[in-house]
Amino acid sequence: MASLKALKVRINSVKSTQKITKAMKMVAAAKLRRAQEAAQNGRPYAERLEAVMASLAGRVGGTGASPLLAGTGKDQVQLLVVATSERGLAGAFNTNIVRAARRKADELVAQGKTVKFYIAGKKGRVLRRFFPNAILADHEMGQIKSVAFDDARAIADDLIARYGRGEFDVAHLFYAKFVSALVQEPVGQQLIPVPVPPQPVKTAASADAVVEYEPSEEAILDDLLPRNVAVQIFRALLENAASEQGSRMNAMDNATRNAGDMINRLSIQYNRTRQAAITTELVEIISGAEAL
Repeated sequence: MASLKALKVRINSVKSTQKITKAMKMVAAAKLRRAQEAAQNGRPYAERLEAVMASLAGRVGGTGASPLLAGTGKDQVQLLVVATSERGLAGAFNTNIVRAARRKADELVAQGKTVKFYIAGKKGRVLRRFFPNAILADHEMGQIKSVAFDDARAIADDLIARYGRGEFDVAHLFYAKFVSALVQEPVGQQLIPVPVPPQPVKTAASADAVVEYEPSEEAILDDLLPRNVAVQIFRALLENAASEQGSRMNAMDNATRNAGDMINRLSIQYNRTRQAAITTELVEIISGAEAL
């Protein structure tokens, strides 16, 4: 009978866990809709700003350009900005981002570079296990309930200030791009200095196009460079928010179904144990009656 009681307790415990995972799945699904819309709405602005930056940088060139564009002239100290979530129970969401950052770090170390980490998100602190002496900063994100541009600008301002003090030469940003509720793709992109894609070959149609800037291209570029850093971080945070909820929804759905399967197996085991106990009692009763 003790075995029956233990099985009953376990079944009730799994049922309680199943209720929790089911509720968490529904909450994640509700949050996913809003986060997905925010991420998708933020992409066109970030992509268009990158195109404007490329156009202006092509006009200005490297001579006399801001260090955010021209760089420091060296690439020895590489900073990896790792954006993760504050909470777990989101499947492989955080693990995939950290794994991508570690892979990049190993490549840079193999090239003889000095690697440092800038952690944005509690779950990124797992990097301390692998690189205990390489954590440059741990930006607190726990107070953020809904991602806002000011949150990204605070990180960007801190990074730009550290860049100006010479704490690193190149910065890379790691986050998870939201593809769908089932797919979240880890992404690593250069953040500082701002990468300039190769200029497209001018055609006859584009050769006649004349664009005049007021004020000068240099002045506009100097103003847009810090904003571009903040915008790219903001896009990463929005993509992360949507990816986190999508991954959590899937993880909780799998946990709910696994709990259901476990309940079925435990119920079968409980019924078999109970039937065996009843059969044993009947045999003992019958044996006792025959003995009389």
